[in-house]
Amino acid sequence: MEGREILVDTRRLTDAQGRVREYSYFVLVGEMDVGNFSCEAYGVMIRETGGESAALPGLTVSAARIDELAGLLVRGGVTPVTLRDVVDDWL
Repeated sequence: MEGREILVDTRRLTDAQGRVREYSYFVLVGEMDVGNFSCEAYGVMIRETGGESAALPGLTVSAARIDELAGLLVRGGVTPVTLRDVVDDWL
């Protein structure tokens, strides 16, 4: 199975210098080997339009948990730079 990116939301946020930046939030869908079989695994990615992106694939096999995390990232206006720290706290 080829990995997929599912767009969750796009937000415009103003940075500390007053510049408006646009971020797109994605759920990543891939596979994870578990013993003798594979199962669907989910991760997240944030991509700034014309800028940086950060991705953390394979975080969970639970669709409900990844939906919870994606919503948290969007509501919190998390950027690619802070994605790892936020996910580490979430885990």
